[in-house]
Amino acid sequence: MAQKAVDMNQIKQVRQLRQDGVPIKEIVRRTGISRKTVKKYLRKMEIIDEDDSTSLPASDKELAAVVYNSDDTVIRGKRFEALLAHFEQARKELHKTGVTKQLLWIEYCQQQEDPYRYSQYCYLFRKYLKDTDPAFHWEYIPGEFLQADFAGKKLSYVDKQTGEVIECEVFVGVLPFSGLIFCIAVPSQRTADFAHCTNEHLKYIGGVTKTLLVDNFKTAVKRADKHEPAFTDLCDQLAEHYNTTFSATRPMSPRDKAMVENAVNIVYTHIYAHLRNNVFHSIESLNHHIRLHLDALNQKPYKNSSESRLDIFMRQEQPVLKPLPPETFRVKKGKQVTVQSNYAIQLTDNMHYYTVPYQYVGYKVWVSYDSRTVEVFCQNERIAFHVRSSNEPKFNRIHEHMPSNHQHMVELRGWTVEQLLQKAGWVGEYTRQAADRLLHSSIYPEQNYKACHAMIRLQDSYGKDRLEAACRRAANVPRPTLKMVRNILKTGLDKQPLLFDEDQIEQEEQLPDHNNIRGPENYK
Repeated sequence: MAQKAVDMNQIKQVRQLRQDGVPIKEIVRRTGISRKTVKKYLRKMEIIDEDDSTSLPASDKELAAVVYNSDDTVIRGKRFEALLAHFEQARKELHKTGVTKQLLWIEYCQQQEDPYRYSQYCYLFRKYLKDTDPAFHWEYIPGEFLQADFAGKKLSYVDKQTGEVIECEVFVGVLPFSGLIFCIAVPSQRTADFAHCTNEHLKYIGGVTKTLLVDNFKTAVKRADKHEPAFTDLCDQLAEHYNTTFSATRPMSPRDKAMVENAVNIVYTHIYAHLRNNVFHSIESLNHHIRLHLDALNQKPYKNSSESRLDIFMRQEQPVLKPLPPETFRVKKGKQVTVQSNYAIQLTDNMHYYTVPYQYVGYKVWVSYDSRTVEVFCQNERIAFHVRSSNEPKFNRIHEHMPSNHQHMVELRGWTVEQLLQKAGWVGEYTRQAADRLLHSSIYPEQNYKACHAMIRLQDSYGKDRLEAACRRAANVPRPTLKMVRNILKTGLDKQPLLFDEDQIEQEEQLPDHNNIRGPENYK
């Protein structure tokens, strides 16, 4: 075991006593330092005393450099200055793919006549990086942001049918304040999988932070930039759905996401290591076991503390999270299209058509759609909304999107006998009878839909009462026509009294009650 260093005040006291002519034996008695140690320190301090025995004592740092052979003191010269100049360039090169310290040392040796050995080169390089790139201590705020990244090492499962080993990407997220970790395996880093990871992560913590900090992977960031990164449409959709914002780390700056980098290493130790001897046959089974070890990790108390990550999260962080929206986020596709002359847009995924208001024919619109809905926007205003289903027609039409003449055409095609008779019945009983005889005046009632509808619409011009009177005048006609009813109204015959009134005749033909009439009781 190395001997404990002597306090600097005692060393200066030894030096002062020696300069005052005190013998070594007396110095040992006064300071309590061993004779051998006193001699060793005095021998090292002779370097200072030989220059000027009456000079003031050197500073603690200079004195320590002489007495303890401190590595902080480096004899500078042309050789060392050349090394520092090399380190300035090597520091930038070290982050590039495939560049190692050994490669940089080889290049350094080729440029210098008297280079440092590899071990000393690495030691001085580490010290240079430490001195020129100090770390900043972050003070995290509860609920401020979460950090997310994909782990470098993958997990896998075995397909039962083929025996193929299928590798999975592992998504890791962490809340920096409490240290609560989340982990899930997904097939890839594609859009749908990243959206699923984000959904599950926010569902796991039961809320939303103000910012989601991600690395510069392609699914989230389409253009990396130190000051103004450009995010993908997926991140914009996620931010809008969860009422949050996205932020990206600076390129080649792992310290920006130090917490998630550390979380990945913790996941390696506490999850990967426990699963190394297990064989899974589905990604669902793999995620089930990941969740078991993840819960155990978050419930494990910190070292020298009685609280776990979960305890700190539940006590300080979860209460300040923003609430989750009522529905889970679904990935939406988006594209710009031109409204066709049939006032509809077409989606390429199933080649189905969806209408918009006919006034937007020829406009360029933005279509946002998923498996359930289709939304059409023009100048940032939503102009159409369709609900999608598995059995929807090829042409999806909304009645209000059509001009009036097209609405009439669709109404004709969509009518049935029952619907027309119901419309006629709203006018009156004679109108219903006339419509019934008109529809069944030919073998195919569909041939008379237009005429029947036109007869019913005569109420718009003449009123319900007159139309009912006209149909009553035509009640005895076996096959009434639209022209007949229209002529009755046009000539005003509906206002003329009938030559005979069936209701009045029936009333006159009824015999008055008298005693000679036998009733049903007489035939029992």
